[in-house]
Amino acid sequence: MKHPKTLLAVLFLAAAAATLSAQQDVVLKVTEGVPAISFGLPDFIVHSETQAVKDVAAELHQVLADDLQYSRVFQLLPKSYYAYIKPLVADRVVFKDWASIQAAILFAGEVSEAEGGNILFDGKLFDVKSERLIKGKRFQAEKGLLRLMAHKMADEIMKVYGEKPLFTSKVVFVSDRDGNDELYVMDYDGANQTRLTFNKVRDYMPVWSPDGRHIAYTSYKNMTAGLYILDLDQGKFQAVSTRGTNFAPSYSCDGKKLAFCSTMDGNSEIYVADSDGKNIRRLTFNSAIDTAPSWSPTNREITFTSDRSGTPQIYIMDAEGTNVRRVSFGGNYFDKPAWSPTGDRIVCVSRVENIFDLYILNLRTHAFTKLTESNARNESPSWSPDGRHIVFASNLKGGMQTFAIDIDGTNLRTLTAKGANKLPDWSF
Repeated sequence: MKHPKTLLAVLFLAAAAATLSAQQDVVLKVTEGVPAISFGLPDFIVHSETQAVKDVAAELHQVLADDLQYSRVFQLLPKSYYAYIKPLVADRVVFKDWASIQAAILFAGEVSEAEGGNILFDGKLFDVKSERLIKGKRFQAEKGLLRLMAHKMADEIMKVYGEKPLFTSKVVFVSDRDGNDELYVMDYDGANQTRLTFNKVRDYMPVWSPDGRHIAYTSYKNMTAGLYILDLDQGKFQAVSTRGTNFAPSYSCDGKKLAFCSTMDGNSEIYVADSDGKNIRRLTFNSAIDTAPSWSPTNREITFTSDRSGTPQIYIMDAEGTNVRRVSFGGNYFDKPAWSPTGDRIVCVSRVENIFDLYILNLRTHAFTKLTESNARNESPSWSPDGRHIVFASNLKGGMQTFAIDIDGTNLRTLTAKGANKLPDWSF
C-alpha cells in the first residue's frame, strides 16, 4: 500500500555491491503445514563507535526479529545458540558455523550513518546449505523512520517466499479517544496510531482500497449516514451515496468496484458502484435485510449476510447479484463475513447463547472452526494480506479494543488501549 507523504523519505535501493547487482531474485514456495524455516538473525554489524548508532542498530534488529517471528514462516534461532559460534564479520560468512546450529537461512545486517545523520541499513539473505546469497537490499532513512525501514526489510525477505507485503501494511479503525468517533490508522503491530478525520460527527466502518490511497467509510455528515471516500493523498473526501442509510463498504480486490449496503430504496439491500463511487447499481432485491458484503479474491463473487431464511446467515452470490446460495447452516446468527485473501476461507461472527465469537468457514470442507473462545463480544474481523492473521474488535479486557489473532486461534495480541476502539480493517 501507499504510505503518507511523511514516510516517503525512505529510499529503496538495490545493494551497490557488484555481486548483488548481478544476483537475481529467487522466489521460494511456502506451503501451509510445512514447519517454520529455521532463521539465523545475529546482532547487526555496526560501522560506528557512537552509542546512538548502536542503539539504532539494536532497534532495527528488534523490529525485524518481531516481524519475522510473527510471520509464521520463520522460526528464529534462540539467542543462546549464537554463543557457540563466532560473531559475524563484514563480508565473511562461515557457513559451517551456522549449519552447526541448524540455521537454514541467515540474515546478515550492517548499520552505518550516512551524511546528514540518516541511517544506512544493509541486509544480505543467505541459504546456509548451498552457501549462496539469495538477496541483498539497502535502505536509507531518517532516524524517525527506523521502524518503517525494518518493516520494509522484513517485507523484502518475505517476497523471496512469494508472500505479500505484511509488515508495511496498515490497520484503519474507529476510536473515540479524543471524544468523538473518528478514523485512525496504525501499523500492523499497533505502532504509530494516527488520527485521520477531524470533525464533530461520527465516522464508522472504514475499509481500505487495494492501492492504500483511499478509505471508504460511513459518516453522519448532515445528520444522515452517508457513504464517503477519503483520498489520503489529498486529504479530501467525496460523497458516494447520502440517500437513506449507507454502510458496510467493501472494495473489490482489483480495486475497480465498491460494494456497500443502503436503504436508499427503502430496504437494506446490497449495491455496487465503480471504485470512485459512480454508476451505482443494485444487486439484491427482496424484503429481507441484506448487509455486510465482502468480495472474493477473484472479484467474481460476494459473500454477505441475509435474514431471508428467517435468521441472519452467510450467503454467496456472483458479482452480478445472481446465483445466490446459502453457506452457513445451523445456529441462529451469523454475520460480518470476510473473504480470505487465499480464497478458501470466510471468517464471520456467530452468536451462541448471547456470546459473540469468531468462526472460520472452510469453503472446501464446509466446516466451521471456532477461532475465539471467551465470554467477550468479538466482532468485525478482517484478514491480514497474507491470510495468516485476523484483526478484530473485542471487549475481552473490559472496554472495546482491537486485537490480532492467528488463524489457528493462537498468538492473541492487543493493538489498542486508549479510548474505545472498534471496526478495524487491515489493508490489502
